[in-house]
Amino acid sequence: MENTPHELYEYARKRVKQKKWVYLHFVFFFVGSIFLYIINRWLEVYPEYDWYLWGITAWAFVFILHFIKIFVTETFINKTWEREQIEKLVARQERRIEELQKKLDKENPSSTPQ
Repeated sequence: MENTPHELYEYARKRVKQKKWVYLHFVFFFVGSIFLYIINRWLEVYPEYDWYLWGITAWAFVFILHFIKIFVTETFINKTWEREQIEKLVARQERRIEELQKKLDKENPSSTPQ
């Protein structure tokens, strides 16, 4: 399946937008982590607890999931891949239906539609 230039352009534009968001989220993560540390250590908001570590860890987990989605998953599982997989499954199902129909025709020759 050949993609049109417009489809290629739209896909590239979407990927650039996704990557910009990942970088922006990294900056927010970094600045937010520093902010949480400052609140806990320097402003002494519950300094006996290391609650900011839980916040940073949760934030890092979400950022890593976003990073994996954009840079790993989206690179090979995109709309074209989905369409190809659906076409393969439909073709396989059609072959299976034909095989079952042939088997049914062999077992019951009188039941074939006229």
